[in-house]
Amino acid sequence: MVAIATAALLAGCTGAPKRSPPQPGTPPVVAPQAPKDIAAIPDAVPRAEPRSARGNPRFYEVLGKRYFVLPTAAGYVERGVASWYGPGFHAAQTSNGEPYDMYGMTAAHKTLPLPTYVQVTNLSNGRSVVLRVNDRGPFKDGRIIDLSYTAAAKLDILRAGTAFVEVRALTPEQAPEQTSTATTSAAPAVRELFVQAGAFGNEANASKLLAQLRSNGVDKSFIREDRLNGQTRYRVRVGPIPNVAEFDRVIARLKTLGIADAMLAPEE
Repeated sequence: MVAIATAALLAGCTGAPKRSPPQPGTPPVVAPQAPKDIAAIPDAVPRAEPRSARGNPRFYEVLGKRYFVLPTAAGYVERGVASWYGPGFHAAQTSNGEPYDMYGMTAAHKTLPLPTYVQVTNLSNGRSVVLRVNDRGPFKDGRIIDLSYTAAAKLDILRAGTAFVEVRALTPEQAPEQTSTATTSAAPAVRELFVQAGAFGNEANASKLLAQLRSNGVDKSFIREDRLNGQTRYRVRVGPIPNVAEFDRVIARLKTLGIADAMLAPEE
């Protein structure tokens, strides 16, 4: 995983993300031994909390890229790649000032308000957990959320290090019993995943992008036509994408073609 650069700029705002690895010469943090039954650690329970005094600037910059913190988490749903962070950051200060507990049910996100409760589902096996977002990151291209060790273990991500996930914000009004079902039984895994290079209301624009992709050797690209709220949308997609390594390759290739906002295709 990639930590926040210590030279992150804030462009006139306060509350900059603070997460960083131990400095050279600093004694390494020795994380406590993992609990015997990781699966027994309870999920986070959504509850009403004020926005943290730290970690919620209007915007901040890391490695030359600007991130805008969302005014609200309501309605947030995104699919992408999750990673996890562990011993090297245990007990370090998170972006909202709390100590990081690798055995807690927490996560880091670039733009959701701190704190936010989210349901994270591993799309390859249907496993799901509920987490409290209290940190900023990850800042590697193509990653949308960093999980605690325990969350990664519950989702069966530890060994691979990454996985395709869906992140869905939960409101305090959602009672624990409404979210706990997903943590005790796995939903069906998603069969096929695709990268979405663009979505248009005009078929000609979609066809122009498709021609650009194919002329530049982007294989398995196509247009999917959908009806949404009575309107037709033309989605230019690449795939199916079998694994995270292929996802990274496709995203990198699209970036060289000037398509910087490609993403894992959302659920229809």
